[in-house]
Amino acid sequence: MATQTGIEWTEQTWNPITGCTKVSPGCKHCYAETMAKRLQAMGANGYENGFAVSLHPERLGQPLQRSKPTTYFVNSMSDLFHEEVPFSFIDSVMSVIERCPQHIFQILTKRAERMAEYGATRDIPKNAWMGVSVEDKKYGLPRIDVLRTVPAATRFLSVEPLLEDLGTFDLDGIHWVIVGGESGAKARPMKAEWALNVKDQCLAAGVPFFFKQWGNWGADGVRRSKKKNGRELSGRNWDMIPTVQLR
Repeated sequence: MATQTGIEWTEQTWNPITGCTKVSPGCKHCYAETMAKRLQAMGANGYENGFAVSLHPERLGQPLQRSKPTTYFVNSMSDLFHEEVPFSFIDSVMSVIERCPQHIFQILTKRAERMAEYGATRDIPKNAWMGVSVEDKKYGLPRIDVLRTVPAATRFLSVEPLLEDLGTFDLDGIHWVIVGGESGAKARPMKAEWALNVKDQCLAAGVPFFFKQWGNWGADGVRRSKKKNGRELSGRNWDMIPTVQLR
């Protein structure tokens, strides 16, 4: 079933696909892989294959059962545009999204080129927010240019885990930016100036900025629990989100 989530920028997760493979440095300490292996060991339904890419058509109808407007993170445990997911199955996911105009569906990928290939021949539902991960300059920044070509009403960036200073980059055609540090036993630190650089560019461009977390390294460079490090950047929480009209 779709589940409640502790992810600060969404309300529920919907996983009609599980499993993935690593494609860039942001994947190194993948939380979903760790969780999938744990769920497999527990005998959880849907994780019999561990973190191998698996389609779950029986889960497609879950958002249709909820009338209350809800924000869904699609495939928190996978990547909708993974090479092993056929476009025909993505069509089925998009069909459900189109049939649920009361909901927002946030779709995040590290496979921007395949997202763009899909969008080149299909209409993207207005309530499908399309996003890419941007963890560094080499792998992350090029995804932004590809995302701009996707015909989505709302395009967003998940700058998490932020692994280096991104320098100056173009936010034209981008409607939302999320920033966060890495959490977990092997988390890599995020420097305050890296996050502030992204924030300042968002504010200058009029793009809503959301600071998700410091993770396991604080603004002072000290390692401690994610909860103790909190979510403040420049002395406040940044919870800006796009304002959209779904209907």
